[in-house]
Amino acid sequence: MNDRKIRIAVLHFSHETVSFLPNETTLDDFIYPGSPAKGEELLRFDPKNYMGGFVQVAREFSEVELVGIESPLWPKTGIGSGWVTEEAYETFVGKMIAGLKEEGPFDGVYLCLHGAMAVHGIPRPEADLARRVRQVVGRSAFIAATFDLHGNEDEAFLEHADMGFAVKYFPHYDAHLQGERAARTLVRAIRGDYRPTHKTIKVPVISPTVLQWTGASPWMDLVQRALVWEAREMDVYVNIFFGFPFADVPDVGMTVQVLTNDNPKLAEQVARDLAGTIWRLREALLQSTKLHSIADGVALARQAVENGNTPVVLADHSDRSGAATWLLREIVAQDLANTLIATIADAKTTASLKASGAKAGDAFDMEVGGLVDDSAGEAVRIKGTILRAVEGYGQFWVCVGFGRNNVLILSTYLVQIMEPFSLKALVPDIGAFDVMAIKSRVHFRRGFDDNGFAKTILLVEPEQPFLGTTRLDKLPYENVDLARFYPYGNPTFSV
Repeated sequence: MNDRKIRIAVLHFSHETVSFLPNETTLDDFIYPGSPAKGEELLRFDPKNYMGGFVQVAREFSEVELVGIESPLWPKTGIGSGWVTEEAYETFVGKMIAGLKEEGPFDGVYLCLHGAMAVHGIPRPEADLARRVRQVVGRSAFIAATFDLHGNEDEAFLEHADMGFAVKYFPHYDAHLQGERAARTLVRAIRGDYRPTHKTIKVPVISPTVLQWTGASPWMDLVQRALVWEAREMDVYVNIFFGFPFADVPDVGMTVQVLTNDNPKLAEQVARDLAGTIWRLREALLQSTKLHSIADGVALARQAVENGNTPVVLADHSDRSGAATWLLREIVAQDLANTLIATIADAKTTASLKASGAKAGDAFDMEVGGLVDDSAGEAVRIKGTILRAVEGYGQFWVCVGFGRNNVLILSTYLVQIMEPFSLKALVPDIGAFDVMAIKSRVHFRRGFDDNGFAKTILLVEPEQPFLGTTRLDKLPYENVDLARFYPYGNPTFSV
């Protein structure tokens, strides 16, 4: 490089879109204090995850200069929103492209993505973004990206980009590591030490995310097989995209993607091996997790408390809006005690309480949650006392004590509680609860299961096939033909 600086542009655009939700993800949802971000503000974003890993390693090379291009951070709705509007997408992509032109030229580009964004009118937004970036930076620059394993990806992205690195674990423990890999390999490619070649194979298997926990077989076996290939062969990187079926886009389903250093034959060999492994395990993959009805789950929680197997986690995996009241209603009906419900999303109620100056000690008698769509159910009336009402992290939070030492946390948007002690600012005595009822699919295992905190874990879902359902054939797909996928059709597949 003749001792000149290696200039790398850094961009971020992530969303895991639940396209069946009625509320679109708008331009305004991406605009809040701190978002969009550029320069050092963007580079300091999320230090423990992809961005942090990329920046940390890239800055270990003294000749590397990072340029943070103005980018939106995650929308304030989190993952509790539907289609990204074309206005939002085009506005921010337009700003990114303008920033690349203004700040260039660049030797490389890092795209911090998710992979399951769904945008009106753009079937593959991540691939579209890579295409438009390529048009600006030219063929001589290298483009690398990081992805969530729930990305809906096929070969389209790597038609324009050079490298992709997806997390292997669910929960996503290795996000920082994949950011590190992206930085190191991108710098090597720019120096001429790594010539990226890749192979992508789509496998016609589709599965709900609640089944995809990598802490147990057979999903664990897929991770281990990928790791073995990476360990035994030099400069090999393996992505297994589990897919995100709640985005109604044409590239759903499982994907294997393998990156090598100028070795297309090896890339094909590894990709075929892993694709064949997925196909052989397809039946076991879809039978890996025990699910309970809401009523049965609550009854089992009561039994676990009586047997002293506490704390108990009741995880409603199906709630995609955050407003669902099915579990709350059953907790009230079965008169559970010492139960923390975190959270019910209710933007209208939290806004009303904020406007009225709600504070600790106030009486509470309101209907909460429900009503945003059929999957949320009806509102539930809760009578009790406000224990805390605070604003933080872009939301207004209200803790309500009711029943027999129960606490309900109201939030503005969907919240996945991944760590019990993340709630200590709202509920200081976490240890006082026998049962914790949360909205999560697998991420909660990070803080409730893998560290041994919970003695009993019960995954529950309503009997009605709603948005987060395991019965994907009940979803109103328009862009996906389920007959092309196992277990809903009889697809042929051979490697």
